[in-house]
Amino acid sequence: MGKVLLITGGSRGIGAATARAAARAGWTVVLSYRAASEAAARVVDEILAAGGRAEAICADVGREADVVALFAHCRDRHGRLDGLVNNAGILPRVARLRDIEPARWAETFAINVTGTFLCCREAAQMMSTRAGGAGGSIVNLSSMASVLGGGGEFVDYAASKGAVDTLTIGLSRELGPEGIRVNAVRPGLIDTEIHGSAGDADRVSRLVGSVPLGRAGSAEEAAEAIVWLLSDAASYVTGSVIAVTGGR
Repeated sequence: MGKVLLITGGSRGIGAATARAAARAGWTVVLSYRAASEAAARVVDEILAAGGRAEAICADVGREADVVALFAHCRDRHGRLDGLVNNAGILPRVARLRDIEPARWAETFAINVTGTFLCCREAAQMMSTRAGGAGGSIVNLSSMASVLGGGGEFVDYAASKGAVDTLTIGLSRELGPEGIRVNAVRPGLIDTEIHGSAGDADRVSRLVGSVPLGRAGSAEEAAEAIVWLLSDAASYVTGSVIAVTGGR
């Protein structure tokens, strides 16, 4: 059946594009979704129609029980896990720091940071050569916001992605001796629906002038970087954060 890849938040945007690209590259794709069951089903149907292998599983990465069950499904159904893409995350509505409530801050970190941590933990247990696994590759989704800071828009989101960067570097050093590579992709201004859901549908057109390449990126361009990091072509790459930002 080939190598098995789990993509969290695979129903739309970069996650969906990664699922399609990985399936074309020969991966058996398991994608998770929290609520968008119809969108997730469409991604799976597209992959199956193209001759690939995929399935969608409902799981909230902010809930430990859901994460444990998700990885147990991969183990019981496929018997292995070779790759993990921690794509699931939330971008809160645009707000200044003074208007961010502790509940919003906690939710952002629960999904973006704790969810990534939980998935890395479970993946490591399945992949680690010390535990009898065959090794593997983890790719975390960061954001250029971790560098720019998100001031005046979403400093909570930016801070959560900064935590993801640090987690990526730390785990690469911890898990490298166990046959697991850990990297991150840091997308910049990518033209997906996430901006509209954050209450700023015009954000891409408003900021595109700040991109040296003169345009926004696509989900597919970010996906290509992710799939490369997962592949054997990146066999000596770990602890890296690759910017897919058009130079921004």
